[in-house]
Order: sequence, then C-alpha cells, then structure tokens
Amino acid sequence: MRSKRAFKILSHVCRLILACTFIVSGFTKVIDPWGTAMKVNEYLSIYGVEFLEPASMTFSIWLCGAELMMGCMLLFKVRIRLISVFALVSMSFFTVLTLLSATVIPVEDCGCFGEALKLTPWQTFYKNLALLPMAFVVWWRYRPDKIFAFKPVEIVLTCTFFTLAMYLGYYCYIHLPLIDFLPYKVGVNIHEAMQTPAVAPGETQTVLVYRNRETGRLHEFSLEDTAWQDETAWEWVDTRTTSELPAVRPLLSEFALRDAEGDATEKVLTTPGRVYMLCVTSFDKLRRGCARRMARLVERAAQEHATVVCLTPQPLYGVTWYDFGTGEVRCYNIDASTMKTLLRAYNGVVVLDDGTITAKRNCRDIRP
Repeated sequence: MRSKRAFKILSHVCRLILACTFIVSGFTKVIDPWGTAMKVNEYLSIYGVEFLEPASMTFSIWLCGAELMMGCMLLFKVRIRLISVFALVSMSFFTVLTLLSATVIPVEDCGCFGEALKLTPWQTFYKNLALLPMAFVVWWRYRPDKIFAFKPVEIVLTCTFFTLAMYLGYYCYIHLPLIDFLPYKVGVNIHEAMQTPAVAPGETQTVLVYRNRETGRLHEFSLEDTAWQDETAWEWVDTRTTSELPAVRPLLSEFALRDAEGDATEKVLTTPGRVYMLCVTSFDKLRRGCARRMARLVERAAQEHATVVCLTPQPLYGVTWYDFGTGEVRCYNIDASTMKTLLRAYNGVVVLDDGTITAKRNCRDIRP
C-alpha cells in the first residue's frame, strides 16, 4: 500500500513538472512564431529540405500551440491517458533530436524556450534526459485507463485549450509578440547600448556564427570581419561571447544602416526628437493596404516635424528615396537578420524618441 501511495505521489509530481515545462516552453515560443519559424528553417536547411520552408510559419504555430495545449491538459488531467502517450513520444523524439544537435548537427541553440532562455545543445539534451523518465512515470501511472473514453467536459476543455493555443500563435503572427524577449525591446536606447562596453577590455570576445549557404558549414567571424555581411553567401546562426555575460550588447552592436553614401547608423540613431523607422522587407511585395498606412504615417510625421526613414534588407542602388504617396522617404540598407530581430514582422514601424525605442507596430497596426 505504501509503495502504491508513494508511486501515486511521484506520478503527480512528475506530471506537474512536465506540465509546467511544456507550458513555459510552448508559451515562450508560441508568442514569437517568427523566431520559431526561423529555427525551423535552420533545421530544414541542415537536413536539405529547404522546399518545406514556405510551411515553416504554419508548422511553428501548430507545434508550439500543441506543446502549450499538451501542458495545459497535463496540468488539469484532461484526457490524461492519451496525453501521457503523446508526452512520452514527444520527449523520446526530442531527446534523440537534441542528442544529434549536440553531437552531429551544427546547431548553436535548439530554441526550446524561444528567446526567453538560451540553452546549449548539451544543456537541452540533459534537460530532456531528466524529463524523459518523468514522462515514462506519468504514462505508466495512467496506462490502465481507457485511451478513448472521454467525458463531455474533457472534450470541451480539449477544444478550448486547442483554440486558445492556436489563436495565441496566430495573434502574435499578425501583430507582434505579447512579450518581447529580444534586445531591441521598447525602452532600449540603441545608440547608448552600442556604446556601452559589455565587459572590461580583454575579458571577452564576441563571435558571430554564420552558415555558408552553399556548403552548409558553420564559420565564426569577429565583429571586425565584415565578410558575414554578404547575405548571398552567409546565413546568421548565432552570436555568442566567451564569458557568461548576456550577449545582448553584441547583438545590438550588429545594428548598422548603410546606403551609397556610407554608414548612416549614428546619424539616424542620434537624430533628436521623434524618428519613425519604416521597416519594409520587399518593396515589390508591399501590400497596398500597408503602403497606404505607411503613407498616412509619413503625412502625420510631416505635421509633427518628425523624421522618417525606411529600412530594408532589399539591395539599394545609389541613394534611394521611396515615395509612399504622401512624400519621399530616405531608404537605408539593414541586415535581414537584424531587421527580423528588430521587428518580428514583414513590414512595420519602430518609433524612436531621442534614440530610445518607444513603440513597435506591425504594419496592420499602424494608425494615422
């Protein structure tokens, strides 16, 4: 009797730990589907199945939503027999995958907690190795239950968890992440952060990790080596330092704006007053509705005597001015990965007030 009671207590503890882990992991990723899609594309590129990349956003929302949903169902013991099977299978799969990431596949970060918490492949593997026996205990505890015997309330809760999880991912996709874990968050003064040394001289070194698009091999660059700026040859993977300090400052130091006249980073970031930075991934694919909202913003900026610039990873030839319909805007080149870190959207606006980020908007949320 005592052993059965002890096993029940153990299974409850394991279930709660698994549930909390799935909920935290799923939530931190589902609120940033863009970041998860980028990580999915990284794995697709490694396995040589880039043709699946158009479906990466849909898959990222589904995968993270399913993880969040599974955590909620474990927490509230909804369809527990069936969900325990899914938990065991998923933990077995990801334990093997993270082992490969740590030994064979060149991945710097598995992305299991999104941008909220960075773990190395080995740290992730050990985490999964600890959770796998817990998933087995939960499955063993509830294996006598009927797998397809559901109460009406369980069906209602399952549909509710599924709808809320998937809608959360879709909402953050069409707007912006509910919580911004990225370096360029509201309240950050980009110019000041770039000037502030991360550590005392000689204590650390910043390393930029890029993948060669042709060979798939990883290469490490220093900040002084500008070869990584060639987007046609190199794809950003990670930025790290040799110390234990956060790599936020090195990420910020990658922020650079250029055009035919040279570097314009300091000029834009030190402009007094308000600056609207319109972010456009591709002018050719800019939707009319988005262009109209940006045009109204340009018009409002003129009334406010504010500065408006346009940032794009699209190649610019010569000094470029883009007419949104209510005035021409000076355009500058920005690295594609930097723009994705700055704004999780195809198009949108980042507002600076005396160099400090005060607002970020997806294009659909731009209001006149």
